[in-house]
Amino acid sequence: MSSRALNLLTSDPRRLRRVRLEATAKKAAMYLLLILLAVPFVFPFWWMVSSAFKQPAEIFAYPPTLLPSSFSFNNFIDVFNYQPFARHYFNSLLIAAAVTIGTLFVSSLAGYGFARIKFPGKTVLFIMLLSALMLPSEVTIIPNFFFMKSLNLTNTHIPLIVIPIFGAQGVIGTFMVRQFFLSLPREIEEAGLLDGASRWGLFWHIALPIARPVLAGLSILAFLYSWNLFLEPLVFIDDINLYTLPLSLRNYNDVYGAPLWHLQLTATTMAVVPVLIVYVIGQRQIIDSFASSGVKG
Repeated sequence: MSSRALNLLTSDPRRLRRVRLEATAKKAAMYLLLILLAVPFVFPFWWMVSSAFKQPAEIFAYPPTLLPSSFSFNNFIDVFNYQPFARHYFNSLLIAAAVTIGTLFVSSLAGYGFARIKFPGKTVLFIMLLSALMLPSEVTIIPNFFFMKSLNLTNTHIPLIVIPIFGAQGVIGTFMVRQFFLSLPREIEEAGLLDGASRWGLFWHIALPIARPVLAGLSILAFLYSWNLFLEPLVFIDDINLYTLPLSLRNYNDVYGAPLWHLQLTATTMAVVPVLIVYVIGQRQIIDSFASSGVKG
């Protein structure tokens, strides 16, 4: 707003009041629109959480209730009594942590190598690496199964850790880290070389600390990817004690195979908690990592 228009507003209190009312009305309309758009996304989550505290007969009552008539914690007890849900929870946490650490280690090294080290065939090799993203997991799951079976690694957690690290998630991480390192000026490494740093020293003491934003975003994506895996555990795991949460949630059925909705919704509510915590804490890192990974090609 120009100084002349500002002087006109200050000299006319009624006009200034009208401008303020218009700005307030626009802001209120925008918030109202956002609330209406959020309802279809928030309502299913709210219904899931509230149903975790309801009796089975009340879940599908008509008209549906937003809050339980009486809060009951019996569902949370029955979830652990029906099957070893605590063990499944621990399995998912352990696998997700291992996948996250392994993805950060492999992707940071590979991304730095593709971005800062010159070697023959680097571009061709990187294109071949990216082409792996064109193959969905449903295509590669059968050869991966026979490969792991030949190594006697089926019905273990090792395939659930190794395949994501060296599979699509590792490729995505390598691409993100490479794009970030391409944006770093060469002068930073040249200064380190003048100080006598080795290639490993440049990576560990200079490049890696600078790459903390993209690595933070990558760690969140890797954790969420591993946490939500369903097909791989379904194929590789048979022992119920080795189940992860996606398989555990599918297992809450009665003797006739019908789903026990009160237990499924309660277990799902508990399974969503780490995802919400990770995303709320790291949503800015996720956005920043994608922004920084597209700076330079």
